[in-house]
Amino acid sequence: MALSSSSSKGPKSSHSSLGAPSQHKQSSRKGKRAWRKNIDIQPVEDGLEGLRAEERVIGSILQKQTDDQLFQIDVHGDDKVRKSLPRYTKDQLTATKILNQRSAVPAVFSRPTGTTKHNAGVKINQADKQRLLRMAKRPVKGPFNTILDPTKFGAGSAIIDVSNAVKNSGGYDAWAPIVGEEVKDGLETVKKATVKKPEFEHPRDLIEIPAISEPHQGASYNPPASDHEELIRKAYEVEQRRVQKAEQFAEVKRQLAQARTLDTNDEINGIPPGMTLDEVTAGEENSEYLDGADAILPKKLPARKTKQQHAKAAKLRAEKQSLAERAAKKRMLASISTIKSLRSEVAKSQQSRDHARLARQQVLRARLKNGLAGTKLGKYKIPEVDIDVQIGEDLSESLRTLKPEGNLFRDRFLSLQQRALIEPRVPVLPTKRKRRMKEYEKHAWKRFE
Repeated sequence: MALSSSSSKGPKSSHSSLGAPSQHKQSSRKGKRAWRKNIDIQPVEDGLEGLRAEERVIGSILQKQTDDQLFQIDVHGDDKVRKSLPRYTKDQLTATKILNQRSAVPAVFSRPTGTTKHNAGVKINQADKQRLLRMAKRPVKGPFNTILDPTKFGAGSAIIDVSNAVKNSGGYDAWAPIVGEEVKDGLETVKKATVKKPEFEHPRDLIEIPAISEPHQGASYNPPASDHEELIRKAYEVEQRRVQKAEQFAEVKRQLAQARTLDTNDEINGIPPGMTLDEVTAGEENSEYLDGADAILPKKLPARKTKQQHAKAAKLRAEKQSLAERAAKKRMLASISTIKSLRSEVAKSQQSRDHARLARQQVLRARLKNGLAGTKLGKYKIPEVDIDVQIGEDLSESLRTLKPEGNLFRDRFLSLQQRALIEPRVPVLPTKRKRRMKEYEKHAWKRFE
């Protein structure tokens, strides 16, 4: 690197040829900052620019080229060279000459274009093309060149399409064995452990009720008398259980309200809630607290123990611990002879627990055969099917005067819940927001004179 000094020959240029700012004029050289600030790097820039020009023309720097690449001995000659060389014409524009001087360095692309090998031969199907058009909010044309509106889903002019998750549903098995999947960890090859499927039975597999149950004979428009009476009795039992539960719930609410009123009364009388005072008779009131000597005195703190007392207490604790260890060892030695009896007792108790568990499972299986009616799953309870029955006065003897009873949609929905196909739900109706009316009295209307 060449440093410019004040004694250099020739006038110095104040600006670089490349347009970079420069400060070559210096007033003094006192200190290192003045030297660093007023360094002339114009020769270095000229040399770098020359290297860049060589790289643009040849493709690399001349210093890196070998002799075989730079020189060639022509012995035979070539007649076609003159034809391949461009002819000199005065009519050629200067801009055309500049554009013909193409650089040997390949251009840098920010992203791959459609002509690259990576994207060669890639075709977009019609579904992906429509999806990309919808994402770009471009108009999608339908039959007869009609423009479809993707915002109105399900309308006549909208596109009805399902997601890829719905298209590929049912094709993935989480418990399928993994074949040929290995992980190389250093020098060892570790095979992934297969996940074992849990062997729990789903309640759906144990339910045996049909999807559409046959109605009772007493629900016919012209039923037999015995069947009609039996169906009325069943409906009465169901309604009686419902009334009993409602009465129990009302009783609990009444007790809670009564306890709440007692707490509020105690607070009003100055007594904390949940606390009661005993009634004091006249004799007890006069006999207590007559003399000041009977006043409650504060307890005295225990005196500090001496070293002899601490040693005595430690000795006593050690003796008690040794006695307890002797007793435990004695019990253990005595229990050695009763190991066989203890083992048989443990086996009997385990067997009884197994029998009880199997009995509970059988009872649960028998209950699940009739569905999940009356069982609470999660937050809600699966309701039972209401028995639709008519009294004798409402029965119609012909199909013309028959009145429909029940609701097919409700029966179907309850059947899906009882067969563990859908979770229990309750209808949630929209409610209007209750706004309280606020009344303001203006100052002009406060004085009634």
